[in-house]
Amino acid sequence: MGSMLRQEVSPTKDPTLFLQLAFTSTFFAGVFQSSLGILRLGFIIDFLSKATLIGFMAGAAIIVSLQQLKSLLGIVHFTNEMGLIPVLTSVFHTTREWSWQTILMGFCFLVFLLFTRHIGMKKPKLFWVSAGAPLLSVILSTLLVFAFKAQRHGISVIGKLQEGLNPPSWNMLHFHGSHLGLVIKTGLVTGIISLTEGIAVGRTFAALKKYQVDGNKEMIAIGLMNVVGSSTSCYVTTGAFSRSAVNHNAGAKTAVSNIVMAVTVMVTLLFLMPLFQYTPNVVLGAIIITAVIGLIDIPAAYLIWKIDKFDFLVMLCAFLGVLFLSVQEGLAIAVGLSIFKILLQVTRPKTVMLGNIPGTDIFRNLHHYKEAMKIPGFLILSVEAPINFANTTYLNERISRWIEEYEAEEGEIKKQSNLKFVILDMSAVSAIDTSGVSFLKDLKKAMENKGLELVLVNPLSEVMEKLQRADEERDFTGPDCLYLTVGEAVASLSSVIKGQTSNHV
Repeated sequence: MGSMLRQEVSPTKDPTLFLQLAFTSTFFAGVFQSSLGILRLGFIIDFLSKATLIGFMAGAAIIVSLQQLKSLLGIVHFTNEMGLIPVLTSVFHTTREWSWQTILMGFCFLVFLLFTRHIGMKKPKLFWVSAGAPLLSVILSTLLVFAFKAQRHGISVIGKLQEGLNPPSWNMLHFHGSHLGLVIKTGLVTGIISLTEGIAVGRTFAALKKYQVDGNKEMIAIGLMNVVGSSTSCYVTTGAFSRSAVNHNAGAKTAVSNIVMAVTVMVTLLFLMPLFQYTPNVVLGAIIITAVIGLIDIPAAYLIWKIDKFDFLVMLCAFLGVLFLSVQEGLAIAVGLSIFKILLQVTRPKTVMLGNIPGTDIFRNLHHYKEAMKIPGFLILSVEAPINFANTTYLNERISRWIEEYEAEEGEIKKQSNLKFVILDMSAVSAIDTSGVSFLKDLKKAMENKGLELVLVNPLSEVMEKLQRADEERDFTGPDCLYLTVGEAVASLSSVIKGQTSNHV
């Protein structure tokens, strides 16, 4: 948001106008986000696959952990960028700022927090040990810094913070003037970015906790939060990964934890701020690292590698994108690859050749069932996807290739192919459009020109209804063109072949 607004307004030369534009942009972002939910567009989050979330989760966990090196090492001048290379460059270019006192305290509390987390994982009944460890760490570290005046020995502390709640800002919202286009554009862009990150974080923890996320409700909630926030001196916000991880690590189960947290923050802002003056930043960094480190799921990544290599590529892109670019760009690359995979599956539907399992009337994929056998005179194919405008050309080419390969194989054994029937098993064809119906009509005519007959098997209700509407000449719905099972079709048509053979003799 800041980078977009700075292109036209300087926050130093005109801070009041800059704040007005920031709050107004937040308002438009919230309206846009909640509108997506009201219009029932929550299905968009379905493009965040499990592979994408695992990669995002691991990349974000590493980036968030590396960001805490500023606190753990006592670095003063640290980069604001989130990429791996800028963070490591900043760490090693500021070695003179490293503080051994900060490193020692950070190491001790980090080991303590990891140890209590390990106890909580191994013995669930002792969950309170890991849940209370962060609070105990904050209290102990604050007391240590106060007692030994550690802030004078290189340990960075929070320091004095302004007390009180954010003042109202509804009087700073401006919906007119020359900057209206800028705030609308900024609101839309930042709204999409924050919504994507917030939903990704939500689905990540939903997968860990085994519950479902309603995309529409998430969009409405985040949107209303930003609309209200624009009136209370807040800029665009979303579900934060690090704070969500801390909440998860503390054992929070329901949204009541957010209510408790909000009340606690309000009470702290109003009355308890002086108590945190001596809290060292290094402890806060150790708490965040302990929370996010458990979100790197190596066994899940290995399982994805074993099951689906393309999904592993998607996961890797999300991981590396978040690690080297940004959260938004990493997610965008992973979602783009996922959509490409879907388009590939739609435009290149799977077609397989079926064979008969001896002693039965069952027909299965010849590549999966080695005992399955071809039936002489029949080419039996199964289309395992909807037939629509996006894949009719491919299906036409693929079926023609199946026929050519079948006839070539027969020609090597015999001088002439005995292929008579091409059977299409449509049990897995869940839908068809007008282009698909036209494809079947053209395919049937092409078969007839070659002296072959096209037979359909078990088209589902929606497909059957459309074929009946388009089949004025009963080319598809005739008794010799439509069967319930492949076995029934082969048995009936085999008798036709035998009858033709006997008449010929």
